[in-house]
Amino acid sequence: MTAAFALAMVVVIAGTALFVYLRLRTDLYDAVDAGLRSRSDDVASLIRGSDVSLAQAGGGQLAESEESFAQVLTPNGRFVDGTGVRAPALSADDARRASEGPRIFERKVGGIEGTARMLARPVATSHGLRIVVTGASLQDSADTLKGLITSFLIFGPIAVLIASGAGYVLATVGFRPVEAMRQRATRISLSRGGERLPLPDARDEIRRLGETLNEMLDRMEASFERERQFVADASHELRTPVAVMKAELEAAIRSQGDDASLRESLVAALEETDHLAQLAEDLLLIARAGDGLLPVSRAPAHIGELLERTRHRFSDRAREQGREIEVGVSGDLQASLDPVRVRQALGNLVDNALRHGAGTIRLSARRVGEAIEIDVGDEGPGFPPELAPRAFERFARGAATRTGSGAGLGLAIVLAIAEAHGGAVDVRPGADVVMTLPRDPACGRVRRRAAALIPISGELATVISALDQG
Repeated sequence: MTAAFALAMVVVIAGTALFVYLRLRTDLYDAVDAGLRSRSDDVASLIRGSDVSLAQAGGGQLAESEESFAQVLTPNGRFVDGTGVRAPALSADDARRASEGPRIFERKVGGIEGTARMLARPVATSHGLRIVVTGASLQDSADTLKGLITSFLIFGPIAVLIASGAGYVLATVGFRPVEAMRQRATRISLSRGGERLPLPDARDEIRRLGETLNEMLDRMEASFERERQFVADASHELRTPVAVMKAELEAAIRSQGDDASLRESLVAALEETDHLAQLAEDLLLIARAGDGLLPVSRAPAHIGELLERTRHRFSDRAREQGREIEVGVSGDLQASLDPVRVRQALGNLVDNALRHGAGTIRLSARRVGEAIEIDVGDEGPGFPPELAPRAFERFARGAATRTGSGAGLGLAIVLAIAEAHGGAVDVRPGADVVMTLPRDPACGRVRRRAAALIPISGELATVISALDQG
């Protein structure tokens, strides 16, 4: 910044010097030309009215100083009369050019210091055409211009140095808050919460940058806390089926040929293995959704057929509980979506209703504008008040179901699938969950809830991938 400021100052001072130089030079030359014209008029009047020589008529008045002169020449350049300088000031060619009209010449003239500026003009006299030449030295003007250049060359660099120093000091003071934020940033760690960047007192861009970075740190700290909680919950959920499997297998080993006990232990271990495999699959789906990589293979699908297949899938289980599953669809609803993913979401909702709801389970669908609303509800009390605001978070379970089956990932998966289609999921009053999906992908607007779907840590992803492959 200081170098750029110094360069700008050099350009400004150089431009100012050039402007002042040209302006002063023009003014000085205008003053010299005005004096030349005045004396030329006096000489012309004198030689028209009498034959008296210029020296006799007042040479001191016709030559303002020792560095000026006046001459009368013939059109071929021969000297006729003059003051100050006796040798012809113009050559024969210059005299012929001047006989055609007034001309300005700059020449070295003997007896005149420096360059002489001359005005030559034709004048008709009783003796014929004469060339009146009045001249003056430009040495004084040159000295004045030289002094101006010298002043700029001396004081210009000083001004640049002073301005650059002031600019450096201002830049240093202005960026001091940035350096303070940089030093604090080297000490900030997510393992020690609450540390933030210092903010300057000035309400400027740097303060706004610091406020934005502090807000980013707040979001990162909240995300880190959610991920840490996620890892803890996942570890707890993975530990339970593994412990059950170990106990059942140990019981099977200790059995003394009792085939019934052995079979019961192996069946229990198999059920826990299925639970573990399903948990690993759910964790992988949540991780992919958190990274924004949840694959969706869209195809035209009939909503009523999806609901019927879901009802048929859970009909036996509902019958065992003495419950029914009803399907209601308004018209022939079709949409472009991933049938496998949507059936998975509907299965999670129905499974949730069978686990925690009561009475008849209703599956309904209707068209609302350019979207399809799929409603899954039952006659149960609905979500507990403490669970409703975070029902779609991972491992979110009410206190009454904390010790029951399930890992608390079903609704999080439903949300991930809906958002992958550009839709959303809402909890309505009572025990109804509504999933909204756009009929056409171009009409949907993808909405991501990054706070609810945070990518899991690399270590846990490795474990889950190994479980999935096994």
